[in-house]
Amino acid sequence: MLAAIVNSVFAWNPGRVSLSGMKLYSYFRSSAAFRARIALNLKGIDYETVSVHLVKDGGHNRRPEYRAVNPQMRVPALVTAIGDVLVQSLAIIEYLDETHPDPPLLPKDPIARAHCRALANIVACDIHPLNNTSPLRYLKRELHLEQSAIDAWYHHWVIEGFEAYETLAQGTPYSCGTQVTMADVLLIPQVANARRLKVPLDKFPKIVAIETACLKLPAFDRARPENQPDAE
Repeated sequence: MLAAIVNSVFAWNPGRVSLSGMKLYSYFRSSAAFRARIALNLKGIDYETVSVHLVKDGGHNRRPEYRAVNPQMRVPALVTAIGDVLVQSLAIIEYLDETHPDPPLLPKDPIARAHCRALANIVACDIHPLNNTSPLRYLKRELHLEQSAIDAWYHHWVIEGFEAYETLAQGTPYSCGTQVTMADVLLIPQVANARRLKVPLDKFPKIVAIETACLKLPAFDRARPENQPDAE
């Protein structure tokens, strides 16, 4: 019901038909939505894309219609075939992995699984929260920092997180070995953001190699921001 209301307000791409009945509220440049798109693609799940622009008119995510779907007013939000609304990208990815187990996004071995989750959490818990749109806007609007200082803040937390990731990842050719995992699903959107904001990646050859390997896969390539229906 809530999703039906929002669909009347937010444009979606009618050329992409969902055979699964799933609908993803997304913004082309959101790295969290990028993660969900990768996971859906890896699982071979068709979905409708509903664009929620995070910048125009103060952010369409702040409209009451979208807040009714996701009280956090963030993307992504996934509406399942039976109408359940899921939020938070990691929760969405784990739901997809549990309900569509092939191919698995977590290793079978408990230690390897914990290691994979740790890599994913370096991005999801340590890098991304400090560099998301909301904190960056707060630095600018409330603390009145210059853009150069905000950029330095962004670079610092990406580099600090990538230094740990570079050490812990296998990179043969993916983050956890020969199979794509949740760690790669989290890493690649963060690398894309780092490139867009000109973070130097020379110190991270393993991460760059993982990025190269992943982007050769159609599931990652189709999920890239520039390949989305709302790309600008």
